[in-house]
Amino acid sequence: MAVIETQAALHEAHRDNHTHRDVNGGWLRPAVFGAMDGLVSNLALMTGVAGGSVSQQTIVITGLAGLAAGAFSMAAGEYTSVASQRELVEAELDVERRELRKHPQDEQDELAALYVARGVEPDLAREVARQLSEDPEQALEIHAREELGIDPGDLPSPLVAAVSSFGSFALGALLPVLPFLLGATTLWPAVLLALAGLFGCGAVVAKVTARSWWYSGLRQLALGGAAAGVTYALGSLFGTAVG
Repeated sequence: MAVIETQAALHEAHRDNHTHRDVNGGWLRPAVFGAMDGLVSNLALMTGVAGGSVSQQTIVITGLAGLAAGAFSMAAGEYTSVASQRELVEAELDVERRELRKHPQDEQDELAALYVARGVEPDLAREVARQLSEDPEQALEIHAREELGIDPGDLPSPLVAAVSSFGSFALGALLPVLPFLLGATTLWPAVLLALAGLFGCGAVVAKVTARSWWYSGLRQLALGGAAAGVTYALGSLFGTAVG
């Protein structure tokens, strides 16, 4: 009795602890990277313009224009990309659906061969393939997963991708502009807030990686700071040359 209870406890502990990170990142990955894209690009744009010794109003207008242009560009690009990918997948699913309808036995044999290649005994593989092929929709789903590596019931939405990209980019791009909108008269508050946001985004990314939060945060802080520094130097150089 004690052995059974011990085994049950071990099984329970294994079930609770045997978890994995979402290697695809789920919604977190595109949201955080969209925000970081907005942060880095708009911070670099604003510091580049500021390096040219322009007025505060010009810096603010540049930041707001960069926010709008970048967000709409990201949304349009993401919509087109995801829509094209979805259309391609749906076309391939139509091909597979026709094959299942015209050549059901060949598709069943193909599925059995896949299981045999993975180590299942031939007789068992044929029986499993036969049972799974009785439901056409289930057969389509299994063939799509095995042959195409996709889940027909979990295709990405172009609209959701576009809206999320727009929102995350706009949120990130807003940070460098926000201090000016709240009354700041110099560039430094915008730079400091943006760098803090970059560190925060990098730390959040650590949730979908094996890196520590401080390493990811400092790495993103260094990359964003370098981009801002380079564009500021270029802005100063070009501003002097043009002036």
